[in-house]
Amino acid sequence: MTIKLIIDTDPGIDDAMALFYAIADPEVDLLALTTVFGNVTTPQATRNALFLLETAAVNIPVAEGLSKPRELPAYPPSSHVHGAEGFGTLDVPTPQGKAVSETAPEFLVRMARAYKGELVLCPIGPLTNIAAAMDLDPEFCRNLKRMVIMGGSLRAGGNITPAAEANIYHDPHAADFVFNYGCNITLVGLDVTNRVICPRSYFAQLAEQSPKLGGLLHQMAEFYIDFYETVGKFNGCGMHDPSALVACAAPNLFVTEDHHLRVICSGERSGETVSDPNLSSEPVKVCVDVDIAAVKKIFFKNVAKLA
Repeated sequence: MTIKLIIDTDPGIDDAMALFYAIADPEVDLLALTTVFGNVTTPQATRNALFLLETAAVNIPVAEGLSKPRELPAYPPSSHVHGAEGFGTLDVPTPQGKAVSETAPEFLVRMARAYKGELVLCPIGPLTNIAAAMDLDPEFCRNLKRMVIMGGSLRAGGNITPAAEANIYHDPHAADFVFNYGCNITLVGLDVTNRVICPRSYFAQLAEQSPKLGGLLHQMAEFYIDFYETVGKFNGCGMHDPSALVACAAPNLFVTEDHHLRVICSGERSGETVSDPNLSSEPVKVCVDVDIAAVKKIFFKNVAKLA
């Protein structure tokens, strides 16, 4: 049985990987994309989402989201990681399509009602749109089947500061609100995504199997891996967003622990996710272990089928 899925995204090189995986996996019925700031600005994210869909010849709605954090000032995009336009050195053309008239929070609320109990939501950027959807509709979370979030870190430290993972850091107030609201949440954070590392050869082989879309990811990945090599952390790139998408379709590949989470929202540890057993909120299923080889295999197997 396929899962009905919406991705909230800030494309982004690993977002592009995640999107192509969702398109390719027959277990996924990708209904729409919503966009948010983070790796790029929100207008860039919308353009990039439309470009990726048109390149893959997929016609689904894109709803543009909010352009700044819930309480903090806007952050500059992560151009040193993803490039000035989000896809490394790629010059992103203007897509033919346009976003729908609804805002992302409005669209998410409507879709959660339309697919009550069926819809899986996978945010792979800051959680600004998700918190706003909860503001709009108190039943929003209960209407979802589950939410699989790429973000945070329980024990692995941060990737934008020593304490914080980037998606949580870019809107800590939204993340804290979402974690405390009470959803059926699985958190796919750096505890597992830092372990799913793919070298240049992985993407070169993907390009051989899928010259157009796999080739596009290979081109993007070169820039991404260059960044990882400059910080001297990995021999390859972390498959952050793709791992979250795999967790939507194949949760059996991940081991989780239940934790009541809060987010530090100020100071030098802003954006840190903290397990707090004194909280009364619904626990979050935090991924703490992963079948690395299986995640890499299922990603490759599906994306390699794309024309």
